[in-house]
Amino acid sequence: MPEPAPHFTQLPPLSLYIHIPWCIKKCPYCDFNSHTASTELPEQDYVEALLADLSNDFDFVQGRKLTSIFFGGGTPSLFKPDSMATILDAAQQQIGFSDDIEITLEANPGTFEQQKFSAFRATGINRLSIGIQSFDNQQLRRLGRIHSSDEALRAIEMARQAGFENFNLDLMHGLPEQSLEQALADLQTAIDFSPAHLSWYQLTIEANTEFHKHPPLLPSDDSRWDIYQQGQALLAEHRYQQYEVSAYSQPGKASLHNLNYWKFGDYLGIGAGAHGKITQSNSSQNPDQLIRSRKTRAPKDYLNKTTTQRRIETIAPEDIVGEFMMNALRLNQGFTKTAFNQYSGLPASYLEEGINRACDLELLTVVGQHIQPTARGRLFLDDLAGLFI
Repeated sequence: MPEPAPHFTQLPPLSLYIHIPWCIKKCPYCDFNSHTASTELPEQDYVEALLADLSNDFDFVQGRKLTSIFFGGGTPSLFKPDSMATILDAAQQQIGFSDDIEITLEANPGTFEQQKFSAFRATGINRLSIGIQSFDNQQLRRLGRIHSSDEALRAIEMARQAGFENFNLDLMHGLPEQSLEQALADLQTAIDFSPAHLSWYQLTIEANTEFHKHPPLLPSDDSRWDIYQQGQALLAEHRYQQYEVSAYSQPGKASLHNLNYWKFGDYLGIGAGAHGKITQSNSSQNPDQLIRSRKTRAPKDYLNKTTTQRRIETIAPEDIVGEFMMNALRLNQGFTKTAFNQYSGLPASYLEEGINRACDLELLTVVGQHIQPTARGRLFLDDLAGLFI
């Protein structure tokens, strides 16, 4: 019996992701679509390509305003503030912003980027995500980072001086030869700055990276487990609420942009290799459906106006449940059946068998209207999500 087509009674929130693919240096652990920058970045040409990409995606907006924007990379802070202002002006004029829009810029702690923080703030960017990774100079060298511990500390102070009270610090643990004491010292240093948000996640070795070709010596599984447990306790002691696998925030400071991803909201993706997820509803010509858009990956091809920029694919109805759950189960709060119906367009009855099996295995629990992963479920998320595929 074929799966029913989704049906939507209302569209979900809409975000915008903007990919800037260049870095000064490619880190050995990074598997993102990032490329070492040449002496002269094709910044103006790339901004023009982004504006054309945004205009081409306007048919996905369907009357909504943007609730969040995220400049990711790569290292977006390599671009001039004027370039960011041009992109934001176009997005506001073409689509419009919600009153409480969150606009995040990923930035590295290098001195070159720090000097532009105030100018970035003046463009309307109201949140920074600073890629610290570690405050230990030896670890920074092992990770191939180009900033020092002093630059990291100074960048946080510069962000505050520029008016960024809402900022995230990106921090990794389980680093090469890292001890428990070193990992907790890194985390405590970050906490001492009272950032609104912390992304604290374990280093993993990904395919197609330098670390995969030449693996570093990582702490043992037991050591990494000790780091995770004691780090969790330290964050909780300082009132950081874990709301997602590796995301912790002060009360009310969760990332709106990332929450929209995990709740299965819609987002436009512009830039080299960017992808988007869009709900199409209330069309007289097409049935309701979920689609994904993917943009040309290589920067040189993305900048080539004769190269096809956008590829569209429909998410098959039988794949929607699995995709929803892969996102929603990352949230400590989980999801509600009402949210599943709203964001997937499918009846909640599709979840019943999986929920019952997961509860029997003590991987899920029901708290009021929320269906949440248990502590055990959060440790075995892939197995848990597999029950719904």
